[in-house]
Amino acid sequence: MNTVLPPEGNALKADALQSAIHNSATFSSIATDAHGVIQIFNVGAERMLGYSAAEVVNQITPAGISDAQEIIARAAALSLEAGMTIQPGFEALVFKASRGIEDIYELTYIRKDGSRFPAIVSVSPLRDAHEKIIGYLLMGTDNTARKRVEAEQSLLDQRLRQQQLALQETNVALEAARAAAEKANHAKSDFLSSMSHELRTPLNAVLGFAQLLASEKPPPSVSQQRSLDQILKGGWYLLQLINEILDLAMIESGKVTMSQESMGLAEVFKDCQAMIGPLADKRGIHLVFPTLSRRFFVHADRTRVKQVMINLLSNAVKYNRRGGTVEVGCEEGHEGMVRISVTDSGAGLSPEQVDKLFQPFNRLGQEDGAEEGTGIGLVVTKQLTELMGGSIGVQSSEGVGTTFWIELVASDEPTLEPMALDALLPAETQDAASLATLLYIEDNPANLALVEQLILRRSDLKLLTAIDGHTGIQLAQTYQPDMILMDINLPGISGYGCLKILQDNPATAHIPVLALSANAMPRDIEKGMAAGFFRYLTKPINVVEFMSALDVALEFSAAHTGVPS
Repeated sequence: MNTVLPPEGNALKADALQSAIHNSATFSSIATDAHGVIQIFNVGAERMLGYSAAEVVNQITPAGISDAQEIIARAAALSLEAGMTIQPGFEALVFKASRGIEDIYELTYIRKDGSRFPAIVSVSPLRDAHEKIIGYLLMGTDNTARKRVEAEQSLLDQRLRQQQLALQETNVALEAARAAAEKANHAKSDFLSSMSHELRTPLNAVLGFAQLLASEKPPPSVSQQRSLDQILKGGWYLLQLINEILDLAMIESGKVTMSQESMGLAEVFKDCQAMIGPLADKRGIHLVFPTLSRRFFVHADRTRVKQVMINLLSNAVKYNRRGGTVEVGCEEGHEGMVRISVTDSGAGLSPEQVDKLFQPFNRLGQEDGAEEGTGIGLVVTKQLTELMGGSIGVQSSEGVGTTFWIELVASDEPTLEPMALDALLPAETQDAASLATLLYIEDNPANLALVEQLILRRSDLKLLTAIDGHTGIQLAQTYQPDMILMDINLPGISGYGCLKILQDNPATAHIPVLALSANAMPRDIEKGMAAGFFRYLTKPINVVEFMSALDVALEFSAAHTGVPS
């Protein structure tokens, strides 16, 4: 229910409101006459500015308690905006309000003691009953707190911009460093690829002819065989060093490719036993592989798993005691993992040696020992295991032995088993009437001589040779060989160029072409297979692998040409 006050009540209410406004301490209320001279100076203005009303009323204009430079700047800006000259005094403070324009601006007030504070000022004209301006009302609030917040925010923004600038500079520096590192990695990879090629080419002749001499009929004498064994041992060890250094470089440059699949460990153990068994027998080491109660499958790269296992097993054999044991274990590991362990009965490792195990080129004091090595193998093993999503660890006790273990991601049994190795068995010897033809394109005389000697061991093959790509292409088109063996780095036209010409010619497109090259980096092999080579063999030649590859190519040729194999 609304209560209607009598006229005298309204007057009392108005007086009370005016009194409250005049006595408010939260804002300043300054009223002037038409000329700008202060007529009202409320309690809030007294508290904010330090003047008593008696000191300013009928004495000064608000311009007298304001920052003079700010008023001059305001007058200049308004003059430019209005196209007329506005005096830098009270006129500048009320110019917009005098023209009926709402005006709120920031202004610095100066207290009686000379101190200053920012204020937000609202200016309104005061009119009489005839709408004539009789004065102005300036309502002000202390803006110090907001200015402080703005200053802090500005400082924060400035620091943020500085940090962003520093971050941008850091990112630029990091990008430059990354580009430099990538360039260095490319240069390193190119150098290692070139070094590998240059080392493998002469090594091919050394190992190839040593293998030929070792298999001569009649066999070499005991002293000759002893010398050949040393040549072969040194040669294969040198090849191992080359491969380990290249593996480490490829891993560090991030260029190792993984072909992961579901694979059974029983097959891996069987292959590893066949490869490590002779070394263990030679040293009198009892090699024990597990009899698995169930088949274990992991998701990993088949070739890399074998590489990891062979390295762990060969170390366990080499650093064992005479007549010792090496035991392989396989069990469930941490959740979703399969653990494979290799335990030896060697001298064991101290805690200090364990801490340094996976440092490159650190042989843990074995530099002067009887066993050859670089200290790279375990580093490569660790990095390959981790690239497959696994982990590696070691437990060792001095005088008792050492256990290395790896854990790989468990997998379900694959629907398709790996291809049987029967296709790699040597082909049966052909009679003289059905000799197949092998064309070998190679410019290195030693390599040509080696392959000639190897083919002499084959009663089912006859050999054609060419020392450059163009001659080889002509021979292929003329004689239609059953298979072609080709170097990559040929004079005039490369092996890739020859392969393209042979593939594009219907008369030679069906002939299987095998690469035999000292370019043996993983990317070289991938490039060769992608280009269409039937097989990519690397130098030095492993005679058994070489002969097996020829058998497979010969079977393929027979299936596609009708020539019996």
